[in-house]
Amino acid sequence: MQVGLGKTVTFHYRLYDEAGTLIDASAENDPMSFVFGEGSIIPGLEREMEGMEPGESKEVLVKPEDAYGLRDPGLVHNVPRERFEGSADLEVGMTYMGRTDSGGLINFKILSMDEDNVEIDLNHPLAGVNLRFEVTIQDVT
Repeated sequence: MQVGLGKTVTFHYRLYDEAGTLIDASAENDPMSFVFGEGSIIPGLEREMEGMEPGESKEVLVKPEDAYGLRDPGLVHNVPRERFEGSADLEVGMTYMGRTDSGGLINFKILSMDEDNVEIDLNHPLAGVNLRFEVTIQDVT
């Protein structure tokens, strides 16, 4: 059976950035599953899997526009340092989880900081990155 609309697809993957660094991979005994067409994986990968069959492997190149989007400079903010009082020690380059003023959860990366401000980046860590997937279809139901 081929990968197509409404089908449950089980697959293994390895994800690399444009420098060839392995970013993520499915565990040997724990493939990923999704329903094709529901938008639960990045669009560029889903589109390239259409028509594949169990046992088939493919290398898929995905541009940022079809993955996590381009980097948005509007998602970089300076936040007063006192907003982080009582938090664990902050470190430039580290990613943290915080709460918005309305109580929602956000992930952010610290780009820089001084005694008054912390510059944070709310972009997805893979925004603006060309991605390369190696996928193998395990099952289609």
